[in-house]
Amino acid sequence: MAKPQKRYVCQACGSVANRWAGQCADCAEWNTLVEEVGGTVTPFQAKHNLQSGGRAMTMVGLDAEITLPERMASGIAELDRALGGGFVEGSATLIGGDPGIGKSTLLLQAAAKMALAGLPVAYVSGEEAVDQVRLRARRLGLGHSPVQLAAATSTRDILTTLGQGRPPALLVIDSIQTMHSDLIEGAPGTVSQVRASAQELIRFAKERGTAVVLVGHVTKDGSIAGPRVLEHMVDTVLSFEGERSHQYRILRAIKNRFGGTDEIGVFAMVAEGLAEVSNPSALFLTQRDEGVTGTVVFPALEGTRPVLVEIQALVVRLASGATPRRAVVGWDSGRLAMVLAVLEARCGLSFSSSEVYLNIAGGYRVQDPAADLAVAAALVSALSERPVPSDAVAFGEIALSGEIRPVAHGPLRLKEAGKLGFERALVPGAIAGDKSGLTLSGFRTLGAFVDHMLGRG
Repeated sequence: MAKPQKRYVCQACGSVANRWAGQCADCAEWNTLVEEVGGTVTPFQAKHNLQSGGRAMTMVGLDAEITLPERMASGIAELDRALGGGFVEGSATLIGGDPGIGKSTLLLQAAAKMALAGLPVAYVSGEEAVDQVRLRARRLGLGHSPVQLAAATSTRDILTTLGQGRPPALLVIDSIQTMHSDLIEGAPGTVSQVRASAQELIRFAKERGTAVVLVGHVTKDGSIAGPRVLEHMVDTVLSFEGERSHQYRILRAIKNRFGGTDEIGVFAMVAEGLAEVSNPSALFLTQRDEGVTGTVVFPALEGTRPVLVEIQALVVRLASGATPRRAVVGWDSGRLAMVLAVLEARCGLSFSSSEVYLNIAGGYRVQDPAADLAVAAALVSALSERPVPSDAVAFGEIALSGEIRPVAHGPLRLKEAGKLGFERALVPGAIAGDKSGLTLSGFRTLGAFVDHMLGRG
């Protein structure tokens, strides 16, 4: 007689083990292995060979003609930018973010605008009642939009309802952690339930040509909750970032099978919902009428969009024997330690007896290596109490040898700086093809750059 096959699935990472253990061998989490009952194993299944008995597939060549997928504009330019041009028919998109960041608000605005454009749109909420979604829509001024609303958590009920008539062009599931499949045992939100519900919804999207958007919860470290395989199953993964104390929000593409993963959309939270920010540099720049030591403007690059941010540094000298502190907000602390080491080893500047604080204004997070030179300029300015000219920007990558290396898309960064009224740029050497009209000061080594800032020679 066939015996049921038992397995134990980690609720944190989704790995499968044959026996229970207190600690997961893959992610090292404790007490996360939960028993799951799989299918029965018969002697025939154990000996059966899968090399025959299947359905033959049709193979196509790599050079076969193919048309580009059609896209549906969401009516929100910043959302379309992050998606690569809009929603693709039959695609699955996963969007995650902290609670209260604006995921439901953004998707409700997009659903309402697409419905007003004549597309059939369905919005299914597993966390709120229909009346709650209606009240939010009225508060956003979208109460007259013909969006079809429902409050349900059963995947079978949702797919049965949507399969009766014309499939919607856009289906929003808020959220995937609340969905439940009656084919799998377990409570909603477990690894098996999230995986099974997402798989059925994605299959519906591929078969009926519906663009499905899944809202995902996040853990305390910011990653999307549930099995990691969920991010592999979908076509696009978007991360909604931002501090609740700040007005702006950034929608960043982490994975995109139909476009680039380096584009961002910038929004501002206002009373009417999420408003698009066409010029995000205005959010991250403060008033610079007077020269302030330790502040430098850096033209960061997010995909094809340059964003000017202000880098602030503060150097506080301590009494002899005290342990200095290094605090960083919005940048990599390891990168700061490297820049400080190069400034001390190659330029003769000493920060060993001083506390160093570095901040990116506006809560923006910089990952661009081109920020090295701007950070060095802010540190030298704070240490020497010599302000950097308020009409200057700086960018470049610093090597451990003290060399200042060129970075990608220099002319694009300079062009954006020229649009906002900047007149000078501190750059690595000469930038070819510069048509921004800025006065360029090129430096090949960090020592020459420090000498220029301190007025040596």
